[in-house]
Amino acid sequence: MPDDALPPALPALPDGLAVRHAARRGELTGHTSGLAPGFVQGNLAILPAALADEFLRFCQRNPKPCPVLGISETGSPRIPALGLDLDLRHDLPRYRVWRDGALMAEPADIAGFWRDDLVAFVLGCSFTFEHALMEDGIPLRHVQQGCNVGMWRTSIACAPAGRFAGPMVVSMRPMRAADAIRAIQITSRFPCVHGAPVHIGHPHLIGIEDLSRPDYGDTVAVREDEIPVFWACGVTPQAVIAAACPDFAITHAPGAMLVTDLRNSSLSLL
Repeated sequence: MPDDALPPALPALPDGLAVRHAARRGELTGHTSGLAPGFVQGNLAILPAALADEFLRFCQRNPKPCPVLGISETGSPRIPALGLDLDLRHDLPRYRVWRDGALMAEPADIAGFWRDDLVAFVLGCSFTFEHALMEDGIPLRHVQQGCNVGMWRTSIACAPAGRFAGPMVVSMRPMRAADAIRAIQITSRFPCVHGAPVHIGHPHLIGIEDLSRPDYGDTVAVREDEIPVFWACGVTPQAVIAAACPDFAITHAPGAMLVTDLRNSSLSLL
């Protein structure tokens, strides 16, 4: 699709509740970038309660890729602080189900996989600060093109916690140098959704050999007058789960986020 082409018209999804209901009805099955502007989006990781404390320690030691926004009670698919009419079994466009570290299914609903011993973690997502970037006039090409952001596993090692260890995953947005400087200033105000970039420029310095082949999401070209800007990404737990091989886990599908009732402004430091 040409860079200046508009994506297909999206349904009217003005807030988090509308996005969740569209996912619940099966009408929304793709990525959520650009939907419900101004509302906080979150990554999802669901694990057996026996692993919850260990995973929480992993998140606490790695706040850039894994900033915790909410944790459910054991066996509950709800986190009322993130939305009163919210059901984690139905309200994301797509999920991933893991067994022994291997991806076994990508369903649109996880009611059939739900167990009474599960604990859900919702982690901050960079889609949240995208609205602030666009409001400041910084263009985001994946939003313009109606595709998912590109994400890569890197050579940056996360701080381990018990069995949980592995590489940091990053998302990338191409920007002109002046926009990249401004983006650092803006995203630094949002530490709960990854904050400032972790790397700018040469991708090979963080173990990325080919920007045209993301590990997750879609390819977005970097023009000659642009530099790649990399943020820590909440898909990191998926790389860690693949390495740790827990007997069971559920995550969101990359880019298919939980959209909450929280306002972006509630997470801003300014």
